Amino acid sequence: MILEGEGAQLDLGRRLASHVRIGDVIALEGGLGAGKTTLARGLLEGLGLEGEAPSPSFAIVQPYDIPDVRLPVAHVDLYRLDDAEEAAELALDEYLQDSLLIIEWPDRLGDGLWSHALFLTIMIEPDGARRLTARVPDAWTDRWSQI
Repeated sequence: MILEGEGAQLDLGRRLASHVRIGDVIALEGGLGAGKTTLARGLLEGLGLEGEAPSPSFAIVQPYDIPDVRLPVAHVDLYRLDDAEEAAELALDEYLQDSLLIIEWPDRLGDGLWSHALFLTIMIEPDGARRLTARVPDAWTDRWSQI
């Protein structure tokens, strides 16, 4: 799908928010400036977060809890990690017990990405629009068709 402008990315995030569940993983892949954090901010807004969500680039894991959002979320940015061993130290699978997990730079997990993850790749088009490609697992098939 083609997303024209930041507003379209935020809107897609808001639409995703109405379909997410505890235990879901949304993996966001794309180069610097592609809009991964923008899409995540739209999702968090759709879950009820008021105000702007900070990028988790320095904190690595930015948690959000009820009542700020309708379900707990861990927004993760793995950009600063060097390898999968460092990612393993974060114990991200523990968040799946009671949270939604949004992961930017999922390639840093190596082969450790969960098979049920909704994998969204964002590419910048020559005109500045974003091309979003989705790898939709069985857990998301019905939900993705409604987005």
